[in-house]
Amino acid sequence: MNKADIVSAVQQVLGGTKVQAEQAVDKVIESIVSSLTKGDEVSIAGLGIFSAKQRAARTARNPRTGESIQVAAMKVPKFRAAKALKDAVK
Repeated sequence: MNKADIVSAVQQVLGGTKVQAEQAVDKVIESIVSSLTKGDEVSIAGLGIFSAKQRAARTARNPRTGESIQVAAMKVPKFRAAKALKDAVK
């Protein structure tokens, strides 16, 4: 399933046009991304929790050359699945 499939499913439930359904899906994604950018958690009941985790700076190795390189500290997205989602996938 991709974004177009999700837009089609939303359009079938809400009616209206595909453009309106795509705007709704885009707004949900945009809201999640903006909350994570601010450092907030996004919790969706039955789906899970989206959060941003701080990853420390580290030394890595280039597999081609074997050279050590420094990787800067960064924030990375994290997702914890809800129990309902885990049970549904089983």
